[in-house]
Amino acid sequence: MTSLCFYFQVHQPMRLNRFSVFTNDSPYFDENKNKAYFERVSKKCYLPTNKLLLDLINEHGKKFRIAFSLTGVFVEQCKKYAPEVLESFKELAKTGNVEFLSETYYHSLAALFSEREFKEQIKLHKKMILELFNQKPKVFRNTEAMYSNNIAKTIEKLGYKGIITEGHESILGWRSPNYLYTPNGCKKIVALLRNYKLSDDIGFRFSARWWEEYPLTADKYAIWLSKCEGHCVNIFIDYETFGEHQWKETGIFEFLKHLPSEIFKYPNLDFKTPSEIIKLYKPVGSIDIPHIISWADVQRDLSAWLENEMQKLAFEQMAKLEKYVKKNPKLLHIWRLLQTSDHFYYMCTKWFADGDVHKYFNPYNSPYDAFINYMNILQDLKRKLGLNESG
Repeated sequence: MTSLCFYFQVHQPMRLNRFSVFTNDSPYFDENKNKAYFERVSKKCYLPTNKLLLDLINEHGKKFRIAFSLTGVFVEQCKKYAPEVLESFKELAKTGNVEFLSETYYHSLAALFSEREFKEQIKLHKKMILELFNQKPKVFRNTEAMYSNNIAKTIEKLGYKGIITEGHESILGWRSPNYLYTPNGCKKIVALLRNYKLSDDIGFRFSARWWEEYPLTADKYAIWLSKCEGHCVNIFIDYETFGEHQWKETGIFEFLKHLPSEIFKYPNLDFKTPSEIIKLYKPVGSIDIPHIISWADVQRDLSAWLENEMQKLAFEQMAKLEKYVKKNPKLLHIWRLLQTSDHFYYMCTKWFADGDVHKYFNPYNSPYDAFINYMNILQDLKRKLGLNESG
């Protein structure tokens, strides 16, 4: 038996206002733009996909099982702009077929600069999931699947049973991502590895007419899954794949609608949530990843966020404020919203060559605009904290 684990990442950043140092009283976040983006994606993705998944659960019962991770930033916008979206996730939770994972509340890069901040955000997110869905998360997925031996050790100490990361050849070599592995230096936690090829077939290549496998149909994909060797095939993708990255006109909803029925034609396949997979299977070996990896683009590293000098400077200046902002609760939430990984993503210069998908929700004309705007806001935050320019 091979268990299929479908996990969806749900996130929308709070985009920044065009900010000038000469207009100190301007709000940092663009209310109109955030509302417009969120309402659009709710209509195209969140509401129709949640309804479809609920219908599939009602049709197939306990056999059809999935997992989500909702960032705190996403949930805050749900409450503000589209409460019906949050209610639809609650309806999914009530079925008992859906597992909600843990992550950083602000979809942040906290793991890269402060263990204290990292843990505080995980605690905030865990509390939110318990309050909203009455679940205590057992599996952790860091922002953009950022992972290393040290991150795994931290998560193990927090009591989690599993951690999600990328399953690329640069990490595994000849080994398959379709098994559980023990992180180096850990004893109790296991790593679930994303099958990036099968995940990207849906997330990136589904509507690509240049792809030799186009069009991707539910029966074809089920055949591929049935031929996979291993204990588990982890299909981890952004939830906005459905209806937003891949528009309704591509057939993505029809694909999802028919996929479970096609999968159930094969007796060697079933659906399991991450926690169920951890209970069902044992690790087959260990993985040693001393450097931080991610699930982003070809490099699977941090270059999407921290490659160029603009990104590094903005990140360093933001991180330096921790000891000051922790003494000022009124500004703490704002500072944490400025940690959201998307702000640094927008400053990335390599997307000029290969990043059309990554620029999809980018509100800036260039990475330089993103950098200047972010630094203007950071400078104003320093002013509010009572710091001089060198502080």
